[in-house]
Amino acid sequence: MSLLAELAFVKGHGTSNDFIVYNNENAKAALSIEQVVALCNRRSGLGADGTIGAVRTKNIELAGIEHADATWFMDHQNADGSYPEMCGNGARVFARYLVANGLETTKEFTISTRGGVRAVRIHPDFTVSVDMGKADVPNPELTPHIRLVTGEVYESVGVFLPNPHAVCWVEEEVLPLLELNHKPVVDPFDAFLQGVNVEFATVTAPGEVVMRVFERGVGETSSCGTGACAVAWAARRSAPAHHDVDSWRVRVPGGEVIVTEDLQTGTFVLRGPAELVARGRVLI
Repeated sequence: MSLLAELAFVKGHGTSNDFIVYNNENAKAALSIEQVVALCNRRSGLGADGTIGAVRTKNIELAGIEHADATWFMDHQNADGSYPEMCGNGARVFARYLVANGLETTKEFTISTRGGVRAVRIHPDFTVSVDMGKADVPNPELTPHIRLVTGEVYESVGVFLPNPHAVCWVEEEVLPLLELNHKPVVDPFDAFLQGVNVEFATVTAPGEVVMRVFERGVGETSSCGTGACAVAWAARRSAPAHHDVDSWRVRVPGGEVIVTEDLQTGTFVLRGPAELVARGRVLI
C-alpha cells in the first residue's frame, strides 16, 4: 500500500463555479492529472470544477509565459486535469484566497495566468474585478455549427477571451430546456483545435443577457467568467441597438456577473462575487 500525503486546501466559488485552491508556492507540489480528477469528483472526492495551485512566480518558468510584476501564478486545471488559458471566476476566487491567507496585503494587485498577467481588485463588498484583456476574433470569422445530443443545431460565432468560445443565440424559453449533460458536437470538428467552451444565450434587454455554458474539460457549469465576457462581446455586436452598450449584466445558473467593455480600448473587465466556504486537509 502506498503512503498517503495530505494536502491543505481552501474551497471557494464564483457564482457556484467552484475550485479547490492550495498553496504550492515553491512549485514542488503540483497535483497530477490523476489527483485533480480524483479531487474534483463530486461523489468520491471533494467535488469541484477545477483546482488552483498558488505558485510564486519566482519559482516557476513556463514556456511563452511572462509574469511581469505578478508575485503569484494561478496554476489552474479543469476537472479533467487539462490546463485552460484563463478562468475568470477562478481568478476572483484566487484573489480572495491570496488576501485571506496573507499572501497579498493589498486589495489591488496582478496575478499571472497561462493567458497573461491580469490585474485584480477586491471591492469593499468583497466582489472582485478582473481585467480580462481583449477579445481575439479570428480572421476569417469562425462560425461553426453546434449540435446537441438531442439533435438541435445552432449557428455560433467564435471568439477567444483568451479561452476559445462558441456563442449561440437561442430563444429565452428554449434556454432552460437545452440538454447539456452531453458534450456538444462542433461542425467542422477542427474549428477549435484545443477544444471550445460553448455558450447558449439570450439577450433579454439592452445590457442584460442570460446564458448557460458547456465548458471543455468540465461539462455544464453554473457559471463561466470568460464565457460571460464572450457572450457580452457577442451581445454588443448582435444588433445595432446594442452597439453603444458597454456594460452587461450576465445571469448564469449560479448568479450574475457584470462585464464591462472599454469601447475605446476593447478591454473587458469581469466583476462578480468570490466566496471562500471551507478549509481543511485532504488525503491525496
